[in-house]
Amino acid sequence: MRFSFLLPLPKLNPMHLQIEHHTEYQYDNPVRYSIQELRLSPLDSKGQTIVKWQIHSPVKAKSTQDTFGNTCQTLVLDTTYKSMSITAKGEIHTLACYEYQDDPRAVSPYYLLQPTALTQISQPMQSHFESELPKKPDIDSVLALADAIRSNIRYQAGVTTFATTAAQSFAMQAGVCQDHSHIMLSLCRFANIPARYVSGYFFAEESPNLASHAWVDVCLDAEQERWVSIDVTHACLTDQRHIRLAVGRDYYSAAPIKGIRSGGGQEELRARISIQQVKVL
Repeated sequence: MRFSFLLPLPKLNPMHLQIEHHTEYQYDNPVRYSIQELRLSPLDSKGQTIVKWQIHSPVKAKSTQDTFGNTCQTLVLDTTYKSMSITAKGEIHTLACYEYQDDPRAVSPYYLLQPTALTQISQPMQSHFESELPKKPDIDSVLALADAIRSNIRYQAGVTTFATTAAQSFAMQAGVCQDHSHIMLSLCRFANIPARYVSGYFFAEESPNLASHAWVDVCLDAEQERWVSIDVTHACLTDQRHIRLAVGRDYYSAAPIKGIRSGGGQEELRARISIQQVKVL
């Protein structure tokens, strides 16, 4: 089977990307109290170097590191408000990279064999993809599975939400990158291959709707903690267009922003992401 990029890239040159991610919340009624958890701080890794990065939020955040090694900031707002915004922005230098090796302090890959509520496999999914399930964890096998998912689950925005499960998306035969990733996680874990969700950004000037993106890390060697990063939506290995934010068991544990609140009534969320390639003098 031959694999190709959905969005072709002429040359695999390094990129210097300028990113701004603005999120705004509006409420019908005053919010009395809220806690927001942010995973909006990309880390230096084999494929990316953070040149500068900052987060602007209503109050000072407390920064910690979670189980997966993500930088996690917690905001506690204990005064009433009807609108609130968070902006993350900075510059990142990226290289084509799809293979990673974990820090020894990272959570064991075997922990990522467990299904979650969002990634529980269904009998129809199992039957449909049975012939595509990897017999062993190698790059060709997991790329073939990604290609099968992309071919069967058409990319369609607006038909799923952050709470849509892999089984529900499969039943609709439609979804977005989050749904493609959840289905991939379900099938890899069912095949006894550790896999984790990756949240991040994707640079494509011709498709700005893909700026907020998600893909999957698949563990090819659990003892050596060797991972390859697969963009299921494009059925390709990741490259310098991909910017990693956080990893987790599924969308919920790697979400850029999540929280709880008291009051507020109906919520309206507006998000805007801008990614530009800039020249470095």
